This record gives sequence, structure tokens and C-alpha cells, in this order.
Amino acid sequence: MLTRKQHELLMFIHERMKESGIPPSFEEMKYALDLKSKSGIHRLITALEERGFIRRLPNRARALEVIKLPDSMNPSLGGKRARFEPSVIEGDLGRVARPVPKISSGLPGSDAEAPTMVSIPVMGRIAAGTPIEAIQSHSNTISLPPDMLGAGEHYALEVKGDSMVDAGIFDGDTVLIHKQNSASNGEIVVALIDDEEATLKRLRRKGNSIALEAANPAYETRIFGPERVAVQGKLVGLLRKY
Repeated sequence: MLTRKQHELLMFIHERMKESGIPPSFEEMKYALDLKSKSGIHRLITALEERGFIRRLPNRARALEVIKLPDSMNPSLGGKRARFEPSVIEGDLGRVARPVPKISSGLPGSDAEAPTMVSIPVMGRIAAGTPIEAIQSHSNTISLPPDMLGAGEHYALEVKGDSMVDAGIFDGDTVLIHKQNSASNGEIVVALIDDEEATLKRLRRKGNSIALEAANPAYETRIFGPERVAVQGKLVGLLRKY
């Protein structure tokens, strides 16, 4: 028999895999079960693995596979599954909308219908390092819950480079951008330099100049006249595959 927390975690992983095909991160599991640290998630994962409900896939970070579910749903456990509700997390990225799992009842009719997903275009790659050519044309789309984005027009870009790692943005991440042509001091933006180069950097205004700061000490801050830099959008979130 599974404990309540083991059951909740198993159902959360199962529902996430059904929705996206990608296991949740340990951070998302921690939020879903309202635990204070990831060590509790490690213990629950180990317990589920020992009981034969999940399997960790070798040579893949945080890769999990659900092998089986409980034969019956004990009402005392709630038959719980996860749904996503928006939250705003404060940190190096500023105010970043992200899906925070909420455990809710799995009884028939107890949950509201899932929201209609919103498709946003993926506009190619953005440099988080040495600037590359300007943003490419629309390559494909991704679907996201509308509450994750908020109002306005958005697009996504694949990150290339490591200049923003100290802000939690890594090579291969997909960043979500709110389309706008201005930004506040200190916000992370898509900046177009001389109408030729696009880069993802933190914007700082210094007198009559604009500084584009990396979040990696290996990269220097670049300073331009205001006429050379055009803001193409502001970072509002990111997606990462494990």
C-alpha cells in the first residue's frame, strides 16, 4: 500500500506524462506535493521505485517511467491528479510566469474543464552568448495554457549559448517572450543590435547609453548608443526538457 504522498506523486507523474510525454522536474514535484525540499521527493521516488511503480531510466537526468498504477483508487487517498494553475515566481528572471502544479480531487466532475491551449510561434534561435543573426522566421509552434502567458502577443525562441546561466537560462532552453518595444531597467530582453544581431541579455540604461549585461562572468557587458539597440520583447518564462 502506498502512503498518501507516494500516491499523489505517482499520479502527478502519470498525469504529466500523459499530457506532455515529459516527466516533471523535481522542483515541480516539490511544488505539487507542497514539500519544503527536494530531498523528500528523492525519498518518495526511491520508495515508488522499490515498490515497482516507476523506473528511473539510465543515462538520462531525471528521466522516469511509470510502470504501473495502483489496482484500485482508495477514496481516502483522493484519487488525486495534478492540474496546473498560474503562479508568479520572483527571482533572477524577474517576474516569471510558470505552471505550478496544484493537487486536486480526481473524482468525476470535481475539476473544472482544462483550459483551451494557446499556440505561440517559435521564431528560431536567440543568442545567449555572442550575438547571432537577427531572429529567424517562424519555424514551428508550441501550445501553452493561456494563464501561463497573460495578455498580449507572445513568441518563443530557442536559446543558444551560456551567457545567461547565472539567471537560470541554459543552452537549449526555450524562452517565452512578450512582444514589446520597451522594457524597464534590469529586465531581460530580446535586443536587436544594428538591425542585424539578436541577443538575450539584461538591459541597463546608463546615462545616454544602453548596456546589455550577460549573467555569466566569462562575458563582458556590451554598451551601445540608444539608436543602435531595439527591444523586441521581454522575457516572461521559459521551458526546459530534462
